[in-house]
Amino acid sequence: MKKKIYEEEAFFPAEGDIPELLVKDIPFVMDKYLAGGTLKVWEGPYREVFSPVLARAGAGVVERSIGRCPLMTEKESLEALQYAKGAFDNGRGEWPAMTAEGRMGCMEEFLSRMVLERDRVTHLLMWEIGKSVGDAQTEFDRTVNYVRGVMGALREAKKNRSLVLTGHNMAGRIGRAPLGVVLCMGPFNYPLFETFTGLASGLLTGNTVVFKLPRFGSLLYGPLFELFRDSFPPGVVNVISGEGKRIIPPLLATGMVDGLAFIGTSGVAAYLRGLHPKPQRLRCVLGLEAKNPAIILSDADLDLVVPESVKGALAFNGQRCAALKIFFVHTSLVEPFLERFSRALADIEFGMPWEEGVFVTPLVEPGKPRYLADLMEDAVGRGARLMNEGGGTIWGTFFHPALLFPVTPAMRVYHEEQFGPLIPVVPYDDLEVPVRYVTESSYGQQASVFGKDKDRLRSLVDCLVHQVSRVNINCQCQRSPDTAPFTGRKDSAEGSLSVSDAATAFTTPFFVASRDTEADVEIVDVLIRERER
Repeated sequence: MKKKIYEEEAFFPAEGDIPELLVKDIPFVMDKYLAGGTLKVWEGPYREVFSPVLARAGAGVVERSIGRCPLMTEKESLEALQYAKGAFDNGRGEWPAMTAEGRMGCMEEFLSRMVLERDRVTHLLMWEIGKSVGDAQTEFDRTVNYVRGVMGALREAKKNRSLVLTGHNMAGRIGRAPLGVVLCMGPFNYPLFETFTGLASGLLTGNTVVFKLPRFGSLLYGPLFELFRDSFPPGVVNVISGEGKRIIPPLLATGMVDGLAFIGTSGVAAYLRGLHPKPQRLRCVLGLEAKNPAIILSDADLDLVVPESVKGALAFNGQRCAALKIFFVHTSLVEPFLERFSRALADIEFGMPWEEGVFVTPLVEPGKPRYLADLMEDAVGRGARLMNEGGGTIWGTFFHPALLFPVTPAMRVYHEEQFGPLIPVVPYDDLEVPVRYVTESSYGQQASVFGKDKDRLRSLVDCLVHQVSRVNINCQCQRSPDTAPFTGRKDSAEGSLSVSDAATAFTTPFFVASRDTEADVEIVDVLIRERER
């Protein structure tokens, strides 16, 4: 399974090398779309979907088409928005007026049918974004568990909510109401899970949604359209697909979108918010860039550091906002750290997504291997060295993980979020070097600190919590558990869609008040209880 070869044509599979179970899932043509509770036949142009898994052909390799996805226009985009707006009906529609338990019942019906599509969805994940079979299955299962976790959190929040507030001869109860229409835009690296964090949070709290399929990771939704249609009232869930720059601006420009769940770059997020005529009315939950550092102190245990660093830097090819993207290593540990990390890279399994145990796979973004090579060449040209055999080798869509040392502020990779299997290492003597890096960075999602001295760790944590939203001690950066807040400071995030935050992300509090008399308090109590049962 491990490819100890450096020829592109020998790395990618011939047709006969692909498991028959996977071949039957492609090509997948998404010839219908969901709007207003109806599966409509798409009669317009399509976008051809190509896999990062290239096909061996003769002496070389070629792109493999795995399906087609609708290229919608402003017309279909605005139509979806009108359906969502009508279904919400200023809070009087069937969905927002439904009890919380009623909405959860619809979601449970959806999940019970969704789990039956697990194989098809995970196979399409593997084909379209190159996610390994284990990671694809984990993403699917995590999505289902997340939605059920949100339902549990909503029940708990309702149970724990204070019944009556009194004071100044007044009494009343606090409740929460949905915003209206939520637009969900998920990323390519977790196209199912991250899209569903916005989708489930919005739906279960009574909002209607329009969600745009990710550019990469869109085909996997095809098997779910019928489930959405059958599980939710008409117009509650609407799907759009196509070029974001064409179909999203008209939606936001209407002012009819009340919530935005978006994962991408801070520049795009600012642009999208600016399209809304009343941006202060647009509730945004944003997952944006990150350049998470690992700070390895002089007393760190390398037996722990290296495995955590490899996983943190290279899980799903480093294509995670929560990946470790730069390493600050004390000079006393640099030599053994590099030697162990290089040895670990030599032992990594890389290959096709369906091969059991594979850790590094082809990259889905066109031009990404060349971009990583440019970063690497810039660093080498400014004094860095490649520390592992084969590092930076490109085979079509595959980029062999590369360990760079020593990296300095003069190099692009010191500043830019590489979002791929390129590992920059910065030596330091003075702890102020990594501290200054984190303090001056535009990003502030997470950091990992490796060491043993409690006083030094305490001092470092006291500094870092004012710069990033999560500090990891002797472990990699990551999102889990989903019950913990997942957010960031600076340009890395806004809001959180963790399980515990889902009840408030796309709702607003309201207060129904009365005179503090027994009769009026009873009326208020009954009204709110009925609304939230």
